[in-house]
Amino acid sequence: MLLRQGSIGPSVTALQRELKANGYPLSIDGHFGPKTEQAVRGYQRSQGLVVDGIAGPKTRAALHGQKNERMLRQVDLVDAADRLGVELAAVMAVNEVESRGSGFHFGGPRNGAPVILFERHIMRRQLQHHAINPMPYQHAMPDIVNASPGGYLGGHWEHNRRERAGKIHGAASIESASWGLFQIMGFHWKRLGYESAENYAADMAINEANQLDAFVRFIEKDKAIHAALRRHDWADFASRYNGPNYAANDYDTKLAAAYRRHTQGLRLAA
Repeated sequence: MLLRQGSIGPSVTALQRELKANGYPLSIDGHFGPKTEQAVRGYQRSQGLVVDGIAGPKTRAALHGQKNERMLRQVDLVDAADRLGVELAAVMAVNEVESRGSGFHFGGPRNGAPVILFERHIMRRQLQHHAINPMPYQHAMPDIVNASPGGYLGGHWEHNRRERAGKIHGAASIESASWGLFQIMGFHWKRLGYESAENYAADMAINEANQLDAFVRFIEKDKAIHAALRRHDWADFASRYNGPNYAANDYDTKLAAAYRRHTQGLRLAA
């Protein structure tokens, strides 16, 4: 659960109690307002977390004494912004809207595994790329190899799908999944400078900073999307990053709102 400005209820009350116990003077009223956001930002800054003012699983885990060195840090976003030559608030907006909140599964049978989404239609294409006829597999396993997208199971079950595909062809199965916080497709591995598909997957399994690095490499390789990010053209950025149906999920308006909020937050912290 993500708690942010406007959230109300017992979860906010618990968050306020935890923040107050850590030295932040708050009224325990169950309403996530500007003062609660300010306290969240202060706590995140003190812990080296991403300073976004949103109390998600990572911030709550830190409040409970469960620090995870694999998590993204504010300094990682600062370094990414410097490398791309864009405003920090712009990178923070993309991280807020485009990332999945966590690049790894926590708990369950895939605890610690990177978040992925397996694409069966890409698997069909990648088998052809590796000079393998996909048709026998498409007939036998249409949920794994198919001309159409779909078959998603979500969550940790996507690893089961990819592993089944890996029995057909290991590299193709990696290339057919999107990986980590920013869901960069595996078939980009060579273009982004990784040694192999296997090397890319291993890198994504180390930490969220590496997942951010894959995103930065992706932006660096695409001049048009890089330019859109620099000039804060969120509609152009979203159409290139999310595809032509970006408006259906309001990606552009969400990015614009997040950029404004982070610009203000960074200004107040200066």
